[in-house]
Amino acid sequence: MFTGIVEDTGTVRGRIETEDGLRLRVAVDGFDDLHHGQSISVSGACLTVEEYDIDAEEGGWFEVFLASETVEKTYLGEVAEGDAVNVERAMPADGRFDGHVVQGHVDTVAEVTAIERVGEDWRFTVSIPGAYGDYLVDKGSVTLDGISLTVAEKRGGEFDVAIIPTTYELTTLSEKSVGDPVHLEVDVIAKYVENMVDGY
Repeated sequence: MFTGIVEDTGTVRGRIETEDGLRLRVAVDGFDDLHHGQSISVSGACLTVEEYDIDAEEGGWFEVFLASETVEKTYLGEVAEGDAVNVERAMPADGRFDGHVVQGHVDTVAEVTAIERVGEDWRFTVSIPGAYGDYLVDKGSVTLDGISLTVAEKRGGEFDVAIIPTTYELTTLSEKSVGDPVHLEVDVIAKYVENMVDGY
């Protein structure tokens, strides 16, 4: 499980396409507890560390494998060497819970439809694909590219999120433009509520 509090941005240093999916190498700094089999969120997608080197001359890195289904349901199949990705290690049992419950299970790929500077902050408008709007409510939690955010306003087929300077600077949001894709994970609690209501 993750909290949506991005620890760092990593840089894609390698990608190898295979018949079964895609292998990515991501460079990171300061991740001194990487280990084989560790769950790690890469721009909101929960993946598994297969190989790593925290003492490499060129800096630390880890490799993950994306199965075909993950490639199809995310935009990670389109990332290129040099691209930045948001990285978060799984939350330890005794850790501080600063965001919200994030599974790292990307529901769909949405699109940035508008970006506006509002004082020192930023307002991002994002599309709502399909029926996912049913899981979004004003002031509710939502995850974009692995970042825990709050729905500022929902209307029609779009919703807004307010981005403070720290989030803008420390995540890949600063590199996003209108038309770019973002991974959308809705609040899992909304899914459980729907399932319980439908069960009666």
